[in-house]
Amino acid sequence: MRSSTFSPVKRNTPPLTMFTVLSLLLLTGAHSATARIHSLKYFLTASSQVPNLPEFVGERFNQTGGVHIYQRMSGCEWDGETGEVKGFEQHGYDGEDFLSWDLETETWIAPTTKSVITKLKWDQEKPRLAFKKYYYTQECPSFIKKVLEQGRSSLLRTELPRISLLQKSPSSPVSCHATGFYPDRAVLFWRREGEELHEDVYQGEVLPNHDGTFQMSTDLKVSSISPEDWRSYDCVFQISGVTEDIVTKLDKDSVESNRGGTMWPSQNLPAHI
Repeated sequence: MRSSTFSPVKRNTPPLTMFTVLSLLLLTGAHSATARIHSLKYFLTASSQVPNLPEFVGERFNQTGGVHIYQRMSGCEWDGETGEVKGFEQHGYDGEDFLSWDLETETWIAPTTKSVITKLKWDQEKPRLAFKKYYYTQECPSFIKKVLEQGRSSLLRTELPRISLLQKSPSSPVSCHATGFYPDRAVLFWRREGEELHEDVYQGEVLPNHDGTFQMSTDLKVSSISPEDWRSYDCVFQISGVTEDIVTKLDKDSVESNRGGTMWPSQNLPAHI
């Protein structure tokens, strides 16, 4: 079995058939109030001997029969704060890395000896490399910016939550429950006299609501807190894009429970209470 360069061509030999071409625009952000890292990634997978689909073959390892898988992932990342752009392109064959592109050196990286010949050939294709650099550093981030601008009202919207203090029984923890917020880059925590608490606190996960918003809760053990000290505690909600915190005082009169006929809405009831 010998190595050879990869060049898609049409022929009558057993075909390498493209069965999936999927492009995704992924909008992600770090767990803070301001970070905005956006990425556009294209995923392509091709397989041999799949019927009723376009026929292509890759000359790579001189393999003209059997089932083989070719995969490619390419795209870019754009930092909305710093303007930094990162481009990437990776190729795989039968579940193993085949080639990856280095944007800084504008060369291909061969992880195995099988891909060295292709690397050397592709490294000589200077116009193609120049186009890749232009596309991944100019066209790709430009497309991300256009999509963000067109979808700003939905993708970059901010919705503030409804905050409730919930308690199942007098001996149960008090749960600070936030629901209806968007995006999911939010934090919810208890503090006492301005200091964040870590003991006697149970932190829940961010969960999706049926309408596309999110909910989360954090519980505070109150059995050892004297009644006069309750108001020194508060629940703080912070969300990406909003500088002002939403602060809810721990107040017995504000705590909702299922005692005395006051029932929690089922969709707002944290599972761990």
